Amino acid sequence: MARPKVYSINLTDEERSKLNKVIKNKTTCKTVLKRCQILRDLDESKGCKLTHAQIAHTYAVCPATVSNLIRDYINKGIDHIIRYNISPNSAAALRKADGRTEAKLIQIACGPVPDGHSRWTLKLLEEKSRVELETPISRETIRRVLKKMNSSPTETTTGVSRRRKTPNL
Repeated sequence: MARPKVYSINLTDEERSKLNKVIKNKTTCKTVLKRCQILRDLDESKGCKLTHAQIAHTYAVCPATVSNLIRDYINKGIDHIIRYNISPNSAAALRKADGRTEAKLIQIACGPVPDGHSRWTLKLLEEKSRVELETPISRETIRRVLKKMNSSPTETTTGVSRRRKTPNL
């Protein structure tokens, strides 16, 4: 026997129009779009009586997502649903070095070494990037960028890799 419903969703005309506006907006992210569509389908005043499992299957989400969405709507309101909250600790958070900055760092690292040094170090790259870039970048960010690009400023040889010898047949 299924548990009885704890919450019932009855959207007002204003809330329904807010949801429709967010759904029709082309720049809405997929997460918020799904939330709005699920909430619109859960509306009991519209007359559609789908179960949580059916809605979860329709939108390819977990049933717990539907329950959490209902709880958030009841406790925090419609504005919480249509806003995408991103954690600053998540991988999707804004990066400190964008593509242009990464390209400039790689250009500096592949360029000539400063006088008196045999190769680039992270400290030297940090000092050079402070001079050439608009925004200061930490040593750790420089390390991550170079690691991601599979380039090492501390290697003695930089540039084209050696060709493999193929056996003569």
